[in-house]
Amino acid sequence: MVAAVAIVAGGDALTAVRLGVAMTALQVSIGALNDVVDAPRDAGYKPGKPIPVGLVSPELARAVIAAGAVMGLALAAPSGLSTIVVAVVGLAIGYGYDLALKGTAGSWVPFAIGIPLLPVFGWLGTTGSLPRSFLVLLPLAVVAAVALAIANARADAERDAAAGIESVALRLGVDRAWAVNAALLVLVVGTACATLVVRGAPLGPLGAAVGAGIVIASGVIVGRGHDDRRLERAWEVQAVGVGLLAAAWLAGTAIARS
Repeated sequence: MVAAVAIVAGGDALTAVRLGVAMTALQVSIGALNDVVDAPRDAGYKPGKPIPVGLVSPELARAVIAAGAVMGLALAAPSGLSTIVVAVVGLAIGYGYDLALKGTAGSWVPFAIGIPLLPVFGWLGTTGSLPRSFLVLLPLAVVAAVALAIANARADAERDAAAGIESVALRLGVDRAWAVNAALLVLVVGTACATLVVRGAPLGPLGAAVGAGIVIASGVIVGRGHDDRRLERAWEVQAVGVGLLAAAWLAGTAIARS
């Protein structure tokens, strides 16, 4: 997603790759910490995860945490101090989720703050500033992020219930959480497509936005059941769809503005 945003912002291929790899490294660091923290619980409920199954040692995972953070920040540095600050904030939010907020009723907060930082990182890292269109994009990104947080919590609902943890999905109820997730994503896709039409965006970006909406809808449909594997795939598909939607929306507004 970050690389696509960088291209839409007018960046060259090298800048897009650099920022994309930077964000990937930061996410790897956050994900590795998540696996370290979750390893004791995963041993009972997700034995296929790399640490419980013995594919990765806790020591190696900790090395990955440090290496990912250093690489991500180093690759963000050529874009200037503001981009480094966004990267540091993103890391702090991700680590906060891993260490304190995951599996709680407040687990949606890091998503609501962290996911909107992705397009900010890509655009700011390319141009050094943000366009006014982000005044529309960022609120939509917050709503989409809350929806993804709920979908992610549903994927862990069985494990959280067994551990006595009251996540946002358990607080809402698993079925009601699905309905809230679906309603929020319908709002995001509908608003994104409507604003593209109002702004006079060409058919290409509008079609891409509709295609992204179909990807999101497929993730919502897959997540309707209660199977853990389906629920995990569902929120991942939704996340991919949201990223595609953001890129299509930015491309459409950029063309309409030019």
